[in-house]
Amino acid sequence: MQIHQMSVTYLPEQDRILMRINTTAAEEMRLWLTRRLMVGLWPLLSKMLTEHLLKLESAGAAVTGANPELKKMLAEFRKEEFLQHADFDTPYKEEQNRLPLGEEPLLVTDVDATPLAGGPLRLSFNERPPGGDRKPRNFQLEMAPKLMQGLMHLLEQALVQSQWREAFVPVSPPETAADDPDATRPRYLN
Repeated sequence: MQIHQMSVTYLPEQDRILMRINTTAAEEMRLWLTRRLMVGLWPLLSKMLTEHLLKLESAGAAVTGANPELKKMLAEFRKEEFLQHADFDTPYKEEQNRLPLGEEPLLVTDVDATPLAGGPLRLSFNERPPGGDRKPRNFQLEMAPKLMQGLMHLLEQALVQSQWREAFVPVSPPETAADDPDATRPRYLN
């Protein structure tokens, strides 16, 4: 399957993210991504993509022993380079395509992510409905690092719009002033 376009949109009335993948064979895959799924998936994909980009670097062997700051800077540089060449201006084609997964989007319950030796990342989106009254569905694709970085950028935009992103950032404890005697005393609200 050859990916032609991707669209990632937060739909507030559903409180879900709709991901659509359009292929060169005029097929469209539709996927629902929930907040519950993204809380675990976002950090995993971010980490996996960063590690994968570092492995693909020509200086990858020299980078493996480098400190985390250097690794992070190098990965960010590579991500920015990919994004500069990406096309986010072309509108998603809303034509009626064949829908191999059906009219109803796949409600993703889990994702299997595997980096492949040749460079792409394999993502398998699975829908496992509870109770067994419906047949499980799944969809698998392989994405080159450039395309994966484009998907991460679209997902990040949707996360910002949904305001889910705050849940993925650890909250630091409030700073207390050393000269404030009430700072160490617990406070209770009724």
